[in-house]
Amino acid sequence: MPEMPNASGPAAHLMEHRASAPRSQAPVFVLGCPRSGTTVLYHMLLSAGNFAVYRSESNVLNLLGPRFGSLRSPRNRRRLLDAWLRSNLFRQTGLQSSDIEQKIMSQCRSAPDFLRITMEETARQQGVERWADCTPEHLLSIPEIHREFPEAFIIHIIRDGRDVALSYVKQKWTFPLPWDKHQDLGVAGMYWEWIVRRGREYGRRVGANYREVRFEALVDHPRETLAELGEFIGQDLDYDRIQSAGIGSVSEPNTSFQGEAAREGFRPVGRWKSNLSQEEIARFEELVGDFLEELGYPLGSDERHPGLRTIRLRSTYFPLFTLKQWLKMNTPLGRRVHIGRMEIAGPPPPK
Repeated sequence: MPEMPNASGPAAHLMEHRASAPRSQAPVFVLGCPRSGTTVLYHMLLSAGNFAVYRSESNVLNLLGPRFGSLRSPRNRRRLLDAWLRSNLFRQTGLQSSDIEQKIMSQCRSAPDFLRITMEETARQQGVERWADCTPEHLLSIPEIHREFPEAFIIHIIRDGRDVALSYVKQKWTFPLPWDKHQDLGVAGMYWEWIVRRGREYGRRVGANYREVRFEALVDHPRETLAELGEFIGQDLDYDRIQSAGIGSVSEPNTSFQGEAAREGFRPVGRWKSNLSQEEIARFEELVGDFLEELGYPLGSDERHPGLRTIRLRSTYFPLFTLKQWLKMNTPLGRRVHIGRMEIAGPPPPK
């Protein structure tokens, strides 16, 4: 028989804590398609102060939770905890196993519980009031995040899909099917559209605690953009203080184009204009141009002529992305192979 929450036990305490947390202490989730600027925005929050400094993606909801199954089982909690304690994910917290082990084993009943317990303990040990998470793929877990962290703020950072796709190809993160081996840029673009569309659909259901921000606005107008986000999450995001602290990619750009980062006037916006040929731009925009326009990004080609190729690719990959995600979250086989042949697009999990 499954365990039932005890009205006076740890589950009730966690629910009471969530309900009473003031705005300035609520967790913040910085989410988006990988290579969209989640890391730099997250590091800006950490540099602003009052957030637990955790220099890693947690990967709790997208990898750890699915891998170990229901955490209502003490055996599964033990397996997850043992694996996590051996990983870099744990080392980045700065905690000792004794700080967290008893709490996980006695209080944790789900992946969101695990994330909450570990991050709250990290914040407590560092003497700060709140924590943030920047696992990009948690964008697909917005419904779960909103259900389990109703007080949390969700920031969805969106970047021009042409720049995202270029970065994917540079990182070798795109995996076309064998007969589409020359379609890596287009497959990356379709993955970008697929995950951003899902994130926006889920975000609209969240309401006032969901906010979209453009990567381009963060780069071109950082003071104004950070001021607006600071008002949204109830935190002073002072640009000068952030630059002075300079945690992580605030001072060292997390770019796929390392040669450019050292140049004066480094600008990670609109890179596609100089890195793609007109033919490549036209073929890319045949696939995802409608979504680029929906988001307000001007197209770079007047030569769009979507045809059978576009229909075939879109009718193949969008269902495939959905199937891959379902298998990963719902089947043991999918959890085992999603980092192998089923990894059609998206970055590999941390080693």
